[in-house]
Amino acid sequence: MSDRIEKSIDLNAPVERVWRALTDHIEFGEWFGVKLEAPFKPGEVAKGRITYPGYEHLKWEVTIKTMDEPRLFSFTWHPYAVEPGFDYSKEPPTLVEFKLKPKGTGTKLTIVESGFDGLPAHRRPDAMRMNDGGWAEQIKNIKKHVD
Repeated sequence: MSDRIEKSIDLNAPVERVWRALTDHIEFGEWFGVKLEAPFKPGEVAKGRITYPGYEHLKWEVTIKTMDEPRLFSFTWHPYAVEPGFDYSKEPPTLVEFKLKPKGTGTKLTIVESGFDGLPAHRRPDAMRMNDGGWAEQIKNIKKHVD
C-alpha cells in the first residue's frame, strides 16, 4: 500500500492568487468547506467547523507547518477523523503539502498527503480511500474558486 496521495492540476490563475486562496483562512474556508476561527500561522493550531453538507457536526483542526510564500503551504492533521467522541490525538498525523509552481500565466498546484503508513492498520485503508476521494473534490473546488 502506498504511503501517499498526490493530485495535480493546472490553474488559470497566477501563483499569487492561488497562494491567497490557500493561505487566507477565510478564502481557504470558502473553497475547502470549513469555517475557521483565526488566520493561519506556522507552528499554531488552526481550528474550525466543517461546513460541507453532512459533515457539519465535525470539528476541523490542523497544525500549520510551513508558509513559504509563494511556493509551499503545509499542515498536519488526523485524516478521516470522523468517529464522534474518538480521540485521534494518540495517532500520528499525516502531512498535507500544497506545492505551487508558475506555469505560463497560471499555476501548477500539487497536493501531497503523506504519512499514512503511521496510521493504525485498521484505519489506514479507509483513511486513504476517503482522503483520495476528498482531494479529488478539493482540487476541483479550488479550480472553481480561482479560475
